[in-house]
Amino acid sequence: MTSTLTAANQLTLLRMALIPAFVIFLLYGYSGWGLVTLVAAGITDGLDGLIARRTGQKTTLGAWLDPMADKLLLVTMFVMLTLPGLGFPNRLPIWLTVLVISRDVAIVLSVAVVNFAIGPRTFHPSIWGKLATATYIVTGVVTLTFNYLNRPSPLVAACIYASLVVTIVSGVHYVRHGIHIINQQS
Repeated sequence: MTSTLTAANQLTLLRMALIPAFVIFLLYGYSGWGLVTLVAAGITDGLDGLIARRTGQKTTLGAWLDPMADKLLLVTMFVMLTLPGLGFPNRLPIWLTVLVISRDVAIVLSVAVVNFAIGPRTFHPSIWGKLATATYIVTGVVTLTFNYLNRPSPLVAACIYASLVVTIVSGVHYVRHGIHIINQQS
């Protein structure tokens, strides 16, 4: 019998536990430590999936925990880097944060509706979803790096627009995928 609290799931739980530390570091002006915390959380994201695949320890708990930890970390990062009054030279625009969070809420609600209305379905992350997650992490790391250096950067603006594009493309992809699943049932 395989334990559900595998090494991969423990890494995912560690990622979730790093989120309050990330918030506290940014709230109290320790952007360097916030950056370190975000990078550490990103490393756990890469390692948990790798360990699960290599050891054959894929669990149902991990299939739910991993995307939930990703969403919590990214939403927290976007909100913290959007908040005014923290004295950062680079902030994410509120329209991007609203767009990213709205996309994620729409995906979660769509999955719930399809599962309730049609029956249990498995939704694997698409390449566009993974690209969006990677782009968001790069945006956060770049923004935090230049905040730590205490200087504005045009690279942050480039990351913001890259995040906008990938959010729109991945959102459209998920909508088309959802329509395809519904049409298959009809």
